[in-house]
Amino acid sequence: MPYHRARPMSQPTLPPTVPLWLLTLLTFSGTLAMHIFVPALPQAAADLGAGIGAMQMTVSLYIFGLAVGQLIYGPISDRFGRRPTLMAGLTIYVVAGLAAALSTGVNALIAARLFQALGGCAGLVLGRAIVRDLAAPGEAARRIALMNLMTTLGPGLAPMVGGALTTTLGWRSILFFLSLLGVVNFLLTWRLLPETSQGASTTDLRSLSRHYRQLLTSPSFLGYAIGGGFATTSMFAFIASAPFVFTHQLNRPTQEVGIYLGILIAGVWLGSMLASYLIPRRPIAQLLVQSNLASVVAGFGFLAFAWTDQLSVVAVVGCLFVYSVGVGVAAPTALGQAISVNPQVIGSASGLYGFTQMTIGAVCTAVAGLGDNPALSTAIVLAAACVLAQGAFWIAQRPRRR
Repeated sequence: MPYHRARPMSQPTLPPTVPLWLLTLLTFSGTLAMHIFVPALPQAAADLGAGIGAMQMTVSLYIFGLAVGQLIYGPISDRFGRRPTLMAGLTIYVVAGLAAALSTGVNALIAARLFQALGGCAGLVLGRAIVRDLAAPGEAARRIALMNLMTTLGPGLAPMVGGALTTTLGWRSILFFLSLLGVVNFLLTWRLLPETSQGASTTDLRSLSRHYRQLLTSPSFLGYAIGGGFATTSMFAFIASAPFVFTHQLNRPTQEVGIYLGILIAGVWLGSMLASYLIPRRPIAQLLVQSNLASVVAGFGFLAFAWTDQLSVVAVVGCLFVYSVGVGVAAPTALGQAISVNPQVIGSASGLYGFTQMTIGAVCTAVAGLGDNPALSTAIVLAAACVLAQGAFWIAQRPRRR
């Protein structure tokens, strides 16, 4: 019997390996640049001769840049690949950071911060996309949850780091530090990150626009997206106002601002842990409304203290801590409800939800900068945002009750 040599079987292509710590670093760099600069706002305002409203625009337009980036980076990376798109975003992040550090006027600083956000958003969007490229859905969800847990450390530590840099080296040192971080991320991406997408996509813009149109005409999606934005990113309004509330109105030193903001981020952590415990045990729609109700009570409590000029550190931090716990519970539940409205367009729903969320945060932050009483302006914004969120959640659930 003649011997036939067996034909070699084609070996399956193994997915590339990307360290999770690198994806975490890339993901949180974008939001880090928002939180770390907040303690520097009063010093930068004095140096540039700018008002409170103008300085808060450096935060609100940064948030808007993060919103726009969530719509554009996904399709671009599908067409040209994750790696080149990410490296292009990091280049913008570095150059814009240097431009911000060297700016001589508030308008130049605002413009540079907008481009810094557009660059930094690349890591925010593509870090999660790369995880999905490399893992099955269940494993990807586990890794994204772990990555989100690690990235939450950024907003908690950033204000304290920013306060320390501002006090010792001045506000411009924060922007030089962010540019240096961008260079490090670029080099790490170049050395350690292979291309993870499955090949160039033609990106059917007609299908993409059809998906967005379906979502924008869905009362359920709009209710959860708009409600989720008002319930969660409205807190950015207080984050941007906090340095002026604590240093100007409560006469506290700059280095304490980061500590107080860290306490609020701890509230978001607590809310997230409560959400993970309660979601399997309670109806999600009911949990969402009840968690936002806690934020309503806290928001109106803060408004009462500001309206009657009875502000104190304990009152402000106490009210906002309860508010942030509500944010921590509402954030994952609102997102989960929104992307579940139409299972056929989960990716589009996620991007549009993120855009809506960040846009609302940018608007709330800009409105909180109006007037000459930061605490009162911010309290009005937070109280109104919670009420609008509650109404939006009610509208979102109406079709399901019929």
